[in-house]
Amino acid sequence: MTGAPIANGADARRASMLKTAFGPVIGAALGDPSVLEIIANPDGALWVERAGEGRKREAQQIRPADAERIIRLVASGAGMSCDSDHPVVSAELPETGERFEGVLPPVSLAPAFAIRKPATRLYSIEDYVADGVMTAAQGFALQAAIAAKHNILIAGGTSSGKTTLANALIAKIAELCERIVILEDTRELNCAADDKIGLRTSPGADLTRLVRATMRLRPDRIIVGEVRGGEALDLLKAWNTGHPGGIATIHANSAASALSRLEQLIGERTNRVPRELIAEAVDLVVFIAKTPNGRAVREIVRVAGLHPDHSYRIEPAKGPELSLVMQGDQS
Repeated sequence: MTGAPIANGADARRASMLKTAFGPVIGAALGDPSVLEIIANPDGALWVERAGEGRKREAQQIRPADAERIIRLVASGAGMSCDSDHPVVSAELPETGERFEGVLPPVSLAPAFAIRKPATRLYSIEDYVADGVMTAAQGFALQAAIAAKHNILIAGGTSSGKTTLANALIAKIAELCERIVILEDTRELNCAADDKIGLRTSPGADLTRLVRATMRLRPDRIIVGEVRGGEALDLLKAWNTGHPGGIATIHANSAASALSRLEQLIGERTNRVPRELIAEAVDLVVFIAKTPNGRAVREIVRVAGLHPDHSYRIEPAKGPELSLVMQGDQS
């Protein structure tokens, strides 16, 4: 019965060594609630992104040996191999759970890594409107879509704010007294609902397997942190067969390209892309972008079926349909 304490002791020592390896600059950035991301480049440059300030280069450099030590310590804590045959480390920092991505030669010229911090402040839809990230009409449209149990796909590029927006929508769902199942690779989504279950991928359970398991967990709504593979097909089937009102995020550069990206992901599982299923299962696509002035919701569009040529009917709502969806300001 002594195995667990020994393991916990080893984990604590590893975490302590990692804190020392980070040094004062990275350590301070990790403790700063305004910091969103910390990046160490192969040339030794340290970049820190803060909310409302953007990404700025720090005066201090990081030595390649120190960057490599950090990567190896993170890998060790996650039980991962880390060498020239395994030069990529995707993990979370111990104790605090920040998302970590590290690379070693030969895939990079020198050790490099990025640390993505989870949001410390949970934004509401009302906050987005007050801060000018979305219009009041867009905020109203999203709340109406949640109440109507529409399936919402949030699209955007890297660091565009997809997860933070998803958390704002989840906060509204949590007010509805429904059972929510959340699937993630990395724990980033927050849910205050009383009846919820969070599932996380592991080497023996990828997102495809988790989506299938979710069907037996009696969900009212299924939420996926990020769709990035063939599990997209299983998710759309679930949304379309008695589990509406879900949310998922996807990497894409516009609302229209989000649907194309879905097709690519489904193509990993089948040669026939089921456009009918996509058009039927996805009700709303929200595109959020990172701009020089901050984040902005650029589009909220409705997927209204297929045209005769089998292309997607993507349209803003008008008049009484405003309660369902509205096109955002493109300026």
